[in-house]
Amino acid sequence: MSCTTILIGKNASYDGSTIIARDDDSGSGRYDPKHLVAVAPEDQPRHYRSVLSHVEVDLPDDPCRYTIAPNVLHNRGVLAEAGANEHNVAMSATETIAVNERVLAVDPLVEFKPAQGEPGAPYYQAEQPGGIGEEDIITLVLPYVTTAREGVARLGELLETYGTYESNGVIISDVDEIWYVETIGGHHWIARRVPDDCYATIPNQLGIDDFDLTDAFGKQREYMCSADLREFIAGHHLDRTMGAPAVFGGRHSHSAGFGAVAGAGAAALPDRFNPRKVFGTNTAKDHIYNTPRAWYMQRYLNPSEDWDSPTARYTPESGDIPWCRVPEDKVTLEDVDFLLSSHFEGTPYDPYGTKGTAESRHRYRPIGVNRTGHMVAIQLRPYVPTCSRAVMWVSFGSGPFTTIAPFYANVDDTPAYLRDTTPTVYTDNLYWTNRLIAVIADAHWFETRNAIEGYAEGVRAFGHRLVEQTDAQVAEGGYGDEDVRAVPAVLEVANERMADYLRKHTLGLLDKVTYIASNLMRNGFAMSDRWTD
Repeated sequence: MSCTTILIGKNASYDGSTIIARDDDSGSGRYDPKHLVAVAPEDQPRHYRSVLSHVEVDLPDDPCRYTIAPNVLHNRGVLAEAGANEHNVAMSATETIAVNERVLAVDPLVEFKPAQGEPGAPYYQAEQPGGIGEEDIITLVLPYVTTAREGVARLGELLETYGTYESNGVIISDVDEIWYVETIGGHHWIARRVPDDCYATIPNQLGIDDFDLTDAFGKQREYMCSADLREFIAGHHLDRTMGAPAVFGGRHSHSAGFGAVAGAGAAALPDRFNPRKVFGTNTAKDHIYNTPRAWYMQRYLNPSEDWDSPTARYTPESGDIPWCRVPEDKVTLEDVDFLLSSHFEGTPYDPYGTKGTAESRHRYRPIGVNRTGHMVAIQLRPYVPTCSRAVMWVSFGSGPFTTIAPFYANVDDTPAYLRDTTPTVYTDNLYWTNRLIAVIADAHWFETRNAIEGYAEGVRAFGHRLVEQTDAQVAEGGYGDEDVRAVPAVLEVANERMADYLRKHTLGLLDKVTYIASNLMRNGFAMSDRWTD
């Protein structure tokens, strides 16, 4: 499993923006080069065929322009991963999750089955396409929606029609709302809106821990789901809620079904339930690989609580860490960058730290790992015109050795330094330069920290300053909400300035860490080394 997600509601963020952010980590055993590209409407397919599952989908003829951060290699499909469209709807897809065996038994994943034998031969079986998956989701949804709610509805319809071959969490946002969608088996799904004053943390687990079916099948203020979810749960005995006991004739009686009446006088279970307990997993592997990441993010954003003592309410291995909560302070992009590149700093679990023991420092899976391809935090800002509202804060490579930089999404093209990532190592693009810095600096953590931290501070400061300057330029130009197509040239100039800064200073950082590491090579020898006092 891979990826870590944090979502920041508009009243929990420092500037009133909605912020969705996710590390895209490649699976164990490979590394996926990333790039940043703009997709024009004429380049969007009208008939789509999935690379991995061979599912075919006819698409509408009116896609909009959008910017994404996909894989360079399309051997496993487009894998758009994160993006924002010209209507300022953003997506990040997907957070790999897991559902339990009871769910998979009654709604299996829709897996691709290759043809067996030759056509016309006895026992020939034709190919059976699979469902949609991570490779497809953004391409099939983002170009066709103008609000986050529309995105949830479109994704839900695709899941119910074609199914999916994997369990995933999908984030869809606009300037007002953030929605998180979780797939349940092959064809079912649930979605919950992140409360405006909360953040949500998702670390490769089915995360939603509260769901209101009354709202989902009613006004849909906070919840949405597949059309038959209630019957699906009840018909297959998926609910585990005990309910409140009622007394009839001196005997205790519990409801005999989810939201159903079990007989005269029997009390029905409430429409509110915990999806983790109904659909999710809670295994020993979860407590090593997943839950520690939620624990650390919430420990950082709610630091006044007890997270570390023997009597702490939540520990790294707690299976009931809340999906969302109100932070103690409003959350900044720097907080997001830190958390999604973090490695349990300040705890005995930090692989680069000095606390704890050799065992504890490698007990849990960090958030910022070597396999991170990119982190994209998409900020949708309510205080600027529609034409410049979406900013994608992008970092390529392993988070502890790099930082985020802002790029406007409403553009026709992206800078070559991020767009033209090569499949193999090459230092004239951001992805590979960052990967090289990480590989060199990892073995010399303490010696290279000052150089890396100085670089990160410089990039973020320049980025914020550039965004403010560009916003002012847009305002001075008199661009309004109706000028979505008039401003890309202005934003592209800003993006090029950011890329030029990154090229100069990232190569400078590579030069510094190479020099530091070269002086620390084990075969180093100089005459002055031997005859020093």
